[in-house]
Amino acid sequence: MTNSSGFYGLGIAPNILVVLKKLNLTVPTPIQEQSIPQLIGGKDMIGIAQTGTGKTLAFGIPMLQAAMSGKKGLVVVPTRELALQVSGAFQKIAGPLHLRIATVIGGEPIRRQIFALQKNPQIIIGTPGRIIDHLNQRTISLNSVAILVLDEADRMLDMGFAPQLKIILQAVPRERQTMLFSATMPQDIVAMAKSYMKFPTRVEIAPSGTMAAKVTHELFFVRQGDKPRLLEKILGEYRGAVLVFSRTKHGARKIASGIRALGHTSAELHSNRSLGQRRDALEGFRNGRHRILVATDIAARGIDVKGIELVLNYDLPQSPEDYVHRIGRTGRAGGVGHAISFATPDQKGNVRGIERLIRSILPLSKLPELPPARIIERMPEQPKFYTGYGRRPKPRFSHAPYRGHREKRFSKRRH
Repeated sequence: MTNSSGFYGLGIAPNILVVLKKLNLTVPTPIQEQSIPQLIGGKDMIGIAQTGTGKTLAFGIPMLQAAMSGKKGLVVVPTRELALQVSGAFQKIAGPLHLRIATVIGGEPIRRQIFALQKNPQIIIGTPGRIIDHLNQRTISLNSVAILVLDEADRMLDMGFAPQLKIILQAVPRERQTMLFSATMPQDIVAMAKSYMKFPTRVEIAPSGTMAAKVTHELFFVRQGDKPRLLEKILGEYRGAVLVFSRTKHGARKIASGIRALGHTSAELHSNRSLGQRRDALEGFRNGRHRILVATDIAARGIDVKGIELVLNYDLPQSPEDYVHRIGRTGRAGGVGHAISFATPDQKGNVRGIERLIRSILPLSKLPELPPARIIERMPEQPKFYTGYGRRPKPRFSHAPYRGHREKRFSKRRH
């Protein structure tokens, strides 16, 4: 089957085709073309595809079509941002069809979600932790779920959600259709498929670890202390949107602060930010208010922003699979992009692990002449002075010897 006939011929209901046409969605992506007919046919499926390939509608269209015939669905995703992204994509089609969608995520008032659940939505989209919260409070029932989707399943396992997923899988009916989507295919995913799926078909748009075709890569070996200066040099050479990855939320805060000190507009996206702050950061990045977004791996899984010019790995990811997910933020939907990674001299083993997964050598670039170190970089950590707010910090050294010396000197003057 070719996509010359567009979405026609995939088994999609006429009223959904009308909505797709109004949304100017006329040509299915490869993952959509291969997945939709099988999922509409009721088969269990494992989809291996990079982010930015259109996989949300690959499972979304069959779910919405099933919802019109009375079948209820549950979509489980790893992060709040991804839940909102999936919900937004569903709502564009569900709205004209008068289908109800409920989104249950942390960081939002649970009462508002309870109200949405009481309206008996046809599809629920949520993160594992908040779904468990609702199960514990008996504000959600999964007894009637006919279709279950685990999106970015590899990331959910990386984040430690295996126990929560097990509870959710036990709460839904045994007789159901299950769809599992992942950018990589580690053994944990294979084991999950064997345990909870019935003879699943496998749709693999590209082998696990495959990079987007139009994304170029670049690697610098750099000392940890020289990373801020190399970052300054690179940011001065790029004018478009830049996504910077940090391994930790503390690192993300520090990097974003340093970028703002250089005069660039920057925002942070990590788990210490409230849902409102994360939404604002992401929206500001989309509309150009913030040219640079600094994010951690966990928070960044919901980033769906077209036109990101550069992805910069300030810190190498913890696992090679995370490199695939990070780089998938640029070059989306067939676009071009560039990825730069900073590695310290002792991380050659980490680099080799990434190269094995992507089956390619990361091109090594010579370290350029770096800008002079800024004064703030040279200064040692200063003692914290009490400002009148919060707890008074403990002194970093004892003043007792100086007091004793002064008292001794003054006592001599008196005599």
